Amino acid sequence: MAEPIKKDLLLEVNNIEVVYNNIIQVLRGVSMTVAKGDIVALLGTNGAGKTTSLRAISGLLKPENGFIRSGFIKFNGYDITNVLGTQVVLLGAVMVPEGRRIFKHLTVDENIRVGSVTRNDGAANIRRDHDSMYAHFPRLSKITNRLAGYCSGGEQQMVAIARALMAAPIMLMLDEPSLGLAPLLVKEIFDNVRKINEELQTTILVVEQNAKTALAISDYAYIMESGKVVLEGPSQSLQDNPDVKEFYMGVTQGGGRKSFKEVKSYKRRKRWM
Repeated sequence: MAEPIKKDLLLEVNNIEVVYNNIIQVLRGVSMTVAKGDIVALLGTNGAGKTTSLRAISGLLKPENGFIRSGFIKFNGYDITNVLGTQVVLLGAVMVPEGRRIFKHLTVDENIRVGSVTRNDGAANIRRDHDSMYAHFPRLSKITNRLAGYCSGGEQQMVAIARALMAAPIMLMLDEPSLGLAPLLVKEIFDNVRKINEELQTTILVVEQNAKTALAISDYAYIMESGKVVLEGPSQSLQDNPDVKEFYMGVTQGGGRKSFKEVKSYKRRKRWM
């Protein structure tokens, strides 16, 4: 039997604890890794700690009075524990925040161009990447001069991703890219995510509540609850895991569906720990 291919480690999050206002502990010993070239999904319900994990990696805790109290984060060989977000972007890790947060008073094209503000690799490379954004998101090529605030939710999500890609990231982080979108647009967004990973060789870390969609495109996944990672593994194995099917896809062994309200949380934790 052939040995699995060993991939270079790009991101290492080691046993971090995150505290807000020196009082509220949100993350409790979270550890995860992301290999170069992979798509890694971070799954869980609201309040599980997914977004805080991304903020810790992205250097966005300080504006909200948060900090990493223990543990460390390394990205591409650099220690980025409690480093400010601007430095993290310059190292090549760029985040698309939840809710898109585009500049609504700027046009679609202006929003996309804003993403290149941190680059110093020459106008020719920036123009090349700018053109490639419209190749990856052809829908945007028809609305380049439209004010971004008048675009649909799906179009705004594409603008936000294109803007982040203009920073030429080594790793792209997406926080709930499917939030508020119709199913067809969710499929289009995640199809684009897969293409970006394959064609641009961009490593991707995606936070998502839609477990079925995220597991379908990712290589590896972590599931969080109450500020801790409670389950991890190759995405294919998690797709086949009966507990994941029941509690994160709503599929019971009998083929029915079950809501989270009908499930005792202690029962879920007992199975996984």
